Amino acid sequence: MSWKTYYSLDRLINEAKHLADSSQTVSFDLFDTLLIRRIHDPDLVKLPVAQYIASLAQTNGIKKSWQTIQKLRDQIEQVQRQETGETFDDLEASYPVFMKSLLQELFQERYRDNLLDVVTSYELKMESSMLVPRRQLAEWLAELHQRGKQIFIISDVYLPSDHLKILVDKAGLLSFVDEVISSADTFLAKASGKAFPLIEKRFALDKSSWLHIGDNPISDGLRASEFGLQALVLRDAREKHRKSIIKRYYNYGKGRPFYRGRALQQLMLPHESENVEQPDLYVEGYNFIGPMVGAFVQHIADECRRLGLSKIFFLSREGYTFKKVWEKCTPLLYPDGNLPEIEYLYVSRMALAGASCAVDGLTQMSVSIAFLPAGNRDFRDIARIFKLDLENLHPHLSRYNLTQDSCLSPLHEGYEQKYSIRLLELLEDESFQEEVKRQTLPANEALSRYLEDVAFFAHDQVAIVDIGWLGTIQRFLYNSVKHRKDCPRLHGFLFGATRGIRFSDDLKNDIQGVIYDRNRFDLSASCILYARDVFEEACRAPYPTLDGYELADNGYKLKFRETTDAVGRAEKMQDDYFAQLQQGIIDSAERFGAASALLGYCFDDYRPWLNYVTLAKLAFPKSAEIANIRHKHHLDDFHGTHMPTNKNNKAIKQLWDCGQFNLRFNPLVRIRYFWRHVRSVIKN
Repeated sequence: MSWKTYYSLDRLINEAKHLADSSQTVSFDLFDTLLIRRIHDPDLVKLPVAQYIASLAQTNGIKKSWQTIQKLRDQIEQVQRQETGETFDDLEASYPVFMKSLLQELFQERYRDNLLDVVTSYELKMESSMLVPRRQLAEWLAELHQRGKQIFIISDVYLPSDHLKILVDKAGLLSFVDEVISSADTFLAKASGKAFPLIEKRFALDKSSWLHIGDNPISDGLRASEFGLQALVLRDAREKHRKSIIKRYYNYGKGRPFYRGRALQQLMLPHESENVEQPDLYVEGYNFIGPMVGAFVQHIADECRRLGLSKIFFLSREGYTFKKVWEKCTPLLYPDGNLPEIEYLYVSRMALAGASCAVDGLTQMSVSIAFLPAGNRDFRDIARIFKLDLENLHPHLSRYNLTQDSCLSPLHEGYEQKYSIRLLELLEDESFQEEVKRQTLPANEALSRYLEDVAFFAHDQVAIVDIGWLGTIQRFLYNSVKHRKDCPRLHGFLFGATRGIRFSDDLKNDIQGVIYDRNRFDLSASCILYARDVFEEACRAPYPTLDGYELADNGYKLKFRETTDAVGRAEKMQDDYFAQLQQGIIDSAERFGAASALLGYCFDDYRPWLNYVTLAKLAFPKSAEIANIRHKHHLDDFHGTHMPTNKNNKAIKQLWDCGQFNLRFNPLVRIRYFWRHVRSVIKN
């Protein structure tokens, strides 16, 4: 019989459906037919496996680079293929055989029985992460199954059939198939044509009613037709074009770091049935913020492994999303499991502010932080933030000619410099500070009980992960517990570190900004300052803000803010609005982990691409992008209710605060705000 070649999947399926009416048996090639690969070269899946084996070897005291291990694997596989060729027509190999030989040669007396299973499991996970079922063929496969056709999957590959069944099952196709057949089991392949008579005999098939579909003109076309089967070969031009794109980005990335991030994003793209219409916010979360958060988390993992940290605490409400991304992407990135324990810590600026005053009292730096939000004006705002009882503080204020209404912020009408001087004198008053410590001690004790409950003090060093920007939460946390002998060393990792108020690094407390750090000049990365609220809202946990810690009979109680007031309702509305954005971020995490593991790159490799995307998306966005992504409500519990003067209010306005008319019809508005941003970054 003759065989036909089709360059369009639609035309092949139309012909195949016609031929299937008179066929009892339909067989399919697996790779590049039923399943397409995200990557252009299937051998690239072997690289993260070699890195995993190198990591396992190092744990056992064996120092071998992953490149050496990959070379050894190729040599052992090639020897097996040559030995097979002496007996069979096909130079086939069997994964369990050559991989076991590799591991035994590498580990020697340290080899253990389950090592092969562990490595195999990871390789199949990586294989599966790079495979996507063709939607149209999958739907037709289900239809053939319902019609009672015999369906076989036949593949020339070194993975035995039980391994292929795992891949087929993860693709959701195994229930439609009678059998999965691999050349690795018999060393008889389609390439020589020997697989077809073997299958015919084994399953008592009638080749006159057998239709075979594949992508290889020789194995699936010529050999099948020579045996007497009806054969259809798919040479998909669109699929070839898609692979050429990722191949180009991958090869460019070897010499041009910018394309490493582009290759990452290309590998993360959804295909076939994954590629369904999604809301704009979901797409922004998946394509824009998702890779940034994934790279952020990967950098944290690398640093924790380098520093030997045993615990990570994800802070505040943004840590909710960071922790979820960690849980989804690290299993593929770090299959050796050599990672710290992780814990979500219920903290917030408002909850920690008061507790932080129990040791050193109300410091000048804490007051400076309190007056950063433009809505804070006087001592009532200080008392609200640090949960101080104004009634008992009035005598202390009076001694320095201050009242609760004295304007202490230069952003508001009524400010006089003498008030700031009097406030500094007040902060130096020991009796005032003793009263502050007395009032805030219960919150500090409740916090300590909570931290003891989550084993915070059981580690010598811990990682602290937060969105940023001043490191206020970590600052308050450290000030609350630094007096304890069992206080661990805190290594802070912030999404962005603006350092608007100096962070007092010491031997037990430090921070670094990952995506952006003002101490590291990076103009493109600094563009996240355009829309800090967007990143906060996108990653924020869907529950109310923690308002404080209280002592209770059983130790402590976490107090959350009410959600029934106007602010609570607005916050809930914002959470609902950004739910799709956050879901896009979380859904991208597993794809990020698989793609980054395969590429073998780290955060520094992705930085040029992330900088480009950040600059384009935040400094020069489309009007529609701002309209979609811009938050509708932003809760800042530190922010008071006072309005600054019109002059000061205008000075703090940003591009993302502009109206749609200005964004659409003012051609210079983005340039004007960008140059203002450039001057600000250079000046500071």
